[in-house]
Amino acid sequence: MDIVVRPGDSIWSYSQLFNIHIQLIKDSNRDLQTDHLTIGQTVKIPGYVIGEHKWQDGDSLWKISKTRNIPIYSLFLVNPGLTSNHFQSGETIQVPLRVTWPIVQANRSYDYGEMMNDLSQLQTVYPFIRVPSIGHSVMGKSISEVLIGHGGKRVHYNASFHANEWITTTVVMTFLNDYLLSITNGTMLFGCTAYPFYEQCTLSIVPMVNPDGVNLVLNGPPADEPWRSQVVELNEGSTDFSGWKANIRGVDLNDQFPAKWEEERANNPKKHGPRDYGGERPLSEPEASAMAALTRKRDFSRVLAFHTQGKVIYWGFGEMEPPESSLIVKEFGRVSGYQPVQTIESYAGYKDWFIQEWRKPGFTIELGGGINPLPIKQFSQIYNESLGIFLAGLYT
Repeated sequence: MDIVVRPGDSIWSYSQLFNIHIQLIKDSNRDLQTDHLTIGQTVKIPGYVIGEHKWQDGDSLWKISKTRNIPIYSLFLVNPGLTSNHFQSGETIQVPLRVTWPIVQANRSYDYGEMMNDLSQLQTVYPFIRVPSIGHSVMGKSISEVLIGHGGKRVHYNASFHANEWITTTVVMTFLNDYLLSITNGTMLFGCTAYPFYEQCTLSIVPMVNPDGVNLVLNGPPADEPWRSQVVELNEGSTDFSGWKANIRGVDLNDQFPAKWEEERANNPKKHGPRDYGGERPLSEPEASAMAALTRKRDFSRVLAFHTQGKVIYWGFGEMEPPESSLIVKEFGRVSGYQPVQTIESYAGYKDWFIQEWRKPGFTIELGGGINPLPIKQFSQIYNESLGIFLAGLYT
């Protein structure tokens, strides 16, 4: 919500007026000298939107303030030039509304366009978050990262490495929305409030690593050539892509990382297709390359990659994982009911590479149970099971 600075205003006074942590207001206005406001400047207040009230006979600013439970001074901030209590019936006055409802409605088929629209709305309501692009998919779609907080503990979550595991994006985006609501409103999330994590952690989220693949599974082959003809051919002529894991070029992005890549390739298909082909070389695909570059740039303390299915948490790789990984995964198991599994004979994954290169905790969380793609009717159960993991990733 945008407000206009009036004489005597300060970031501290806005914090008191709107009951918002002062750091959130400062982080929402990085382009301003927030300690030296200028009359007439526009300031963003996170966690609020502007609504409208139609003036009726008998209304007054005091009455609107009381009935809507908002400070009367806030009406002047969102209505520049407001000086009078005298309005004609039917005239419109703007009012600040605290956002207490979710923006993300992810309990449905959720493609790249839906996600990008939600990210745009979240950034408008919560301008303290940053949403840079880390790169582009084969077809040129921007791969978005969400950054929240500024603490020294750098934690990373990602989802939808695999196209038919798109339900992981709905789960991650729902957590993101709930996390932001808790940060701004002080509401409880899995028994705690999130603002302390905002101060202690920098959370990085890539909610859809494989946007071309997700759209392929949910919407069918693209209209654009040569992609349409090529991908249908790779799918043996079928336009049913429900079993498709790979990117649009038929490369499995979670078999793309240089962590025993040659061993994984020896056991997997040698040509482009729906699943398990790791490419001709590690990091050949722009999506995998973007994730590798992001990880090198951010120097994460730990990473969590969300997949489906199995209700298990993989936490080791070649005995290179640090001792604290076993303690962290026990907490993940406790809050979710999922089974920790140290290693399996599967290599070249993102968390494998992270553990190998940094010797820090890395986890692959297999959400839900059944056959991929998991039906959206499992969303609520999966989210409730995984919510504790999202928060334990920050507090352990």
